[in-house]
Amino acid sequence: MAAYLAEQASDESHRDVLGPLLAGTGASGVVVHAGRTVGSWGDPAVPEMLFSATKSVVSLVAGVAYDQGLLDLDAKVGDRVSLPQFDDAAGRDIRWLHLLQQTSQWNGELWGKPAPVDAQSHREGDEPEGGPPGSGWAYNDVRVNLLCLALTALLGRSLPDVLRESVMTPLGASDSWSWHGYDNSYLGEVPVVSGGAHWGGGLFMSAADLALVGRLYLTGGRWAGQQLVSADWLTRSWQPCEHKPAYGFLWWLNDHRTVFPHAPASGRAARGNGGRHLLWVDPARDLVIASHWGDDVQQLVSDVSAAAVAD
Repeated sequence: MAAYLAEQASDESHRDVLGPLLAGTGASGVVVHAGRTVGSWGDPAVPEMLFSATKSVVSLVAGVAYDQGLLDLDAKVGDRVSLPQFDDAAGRDIRWLHLLQQTSQWNGELWGKPAPVDAQSHREGDEPEGGPPGSGWAYNDVRVNLLCLALTALLGRSLPDVLRESVMTPLGASDSWSWHGYDNSYLGEVPVVSGGAHWGGGLFMSAADLALVGRLYLTGGRWAGQQLVSADWLTRSWQPCEHKPAYGFLWWLNDHRTVFPHAPASGRAARGNGGRHLLWVDPARDLVIASHWGDDVQQLVSDVSAAAVAD
């Protein structure tokens, strides 16, 4: 894990870990087909670090804000929240859509981490140098952390509290999950969580609870007679980004089989740590796969999908 975290910062001077870590306990997972658990391995009740799979849950919390009428995708972030990051020339034209699609191109510094040092931004990005928001795409944890900060300011509460009250408790999830930020990530006295684990932190969640999140997407956001998140938001979440068709609102889309070439094009994925942590949701097969510490998740997804009949 230490080696993985070190690789996430291209600048050696920014490789210090700021958030908590959780030692892995081994592979675990669960398969849910047509609302019924049809397979499991390891201990699906044990929480594990989600790494960048956390990002898709950030998207879900943004949906709560959207449904409350607080978040307008086309509005400038600075029009709704008072944060210095959106007051200067680099930030004032950033819209919520940009933050959710990873097209903000923001290159400031947050919690002591400058956005340009995120190594994955260079390995997995296509954006013009110095271009305006919305002109290119790059995968960048600092920018997702900026979204977490903006959502915290918008909602006036910590994101774990919103997630627990609006989603996880109504889903009947366990209370074993937790969501962490950094030692220095606060908005006043409110802790601000991270959207990944490049410097530690992020969501710690069991495969069983993660599978519940996936099932919520298959039910159009409705659970036990209650609309937890609007179907409109879930649909928008899986619409492809102009600059990265394999990406939605912090979700990976397999439409063109660029995420998992041997898996169905109908699948959507939240993935972290090189895919070792995965939430796979396939509406065409009414299928959810939640996997921790998988060595060959593409084979897992392909084999399970082959056994499930598409509608």
